[in-house]
Formats: sequence, C-alpha cells, structure tokens
Amino acid sequence: MLTGQMPTVPGAPDAPLANGIEGQTRQVMENLKIVLAGLDLDLSDVMQCRCYLTAFERDYDAFNVIYKSYFPADRLPARTTIGVTALAVGALVEIDCLARRREVE
Repeated sequence: MLTGQMPTVPGAPDAPLANGIEGQTRQVMENLKIVLAGLDLDLSDVMQCRCYLTAFERDYDAFNVIYKSYFPADRLPARTTIGVTALAVGALVEIDCLARRREVE
C-alpha cells in the first residue's frame, strides 16, 4: 500500500502547487511513479487506487481523463473516487494505491 500522494514537487515541498486539477493530477501521478520505482515497481503493478477530490462535480471529468492516460485502457486498476471537503496543503487531489509485486519465474 502506498500512502497518499499529494501534488507537491519532490524535493521542493514548499513550491506552489500546479494550477488546476489537470496539473495537480499529473503531479500526483508522477509522484506515484517515483515512489513505485523506489520499490522496483511501476504503474502496471497497481491493482487499486483511492482518489480524493475536493471539487468532485467540477473536477471529476478532467481528473478522469488525466488519470486514465497513465494506464493502458485494458488494464485500469480498480478505483474508488471520493469527494472530500479539504486536503492537506490546499490540494485539489490526492491518490493512494495498492500495488502487487509480481512473482519472478
């Protein structure tokens, strides 16, 4: 299980967040890729994601387009997307996930 990733810039946590849901979603996905790579995994190993949006009705469609672009269309992980009232650092989106290490044959 990977803890929730925020749209902060690695190595510069005080840098301003990207404007809008598209930029913040891209940053979160790139952060997930970095954490997964540190475990010798990648997005193809992700089985399930929980996604949190502070402006669900406004941002869901745009979020969904960016999110889906990071996975093959036929290999989307299971997902729950939840509207929340607020996230840390004023973020619009946060994602945590569950990944599986494949057995080496």
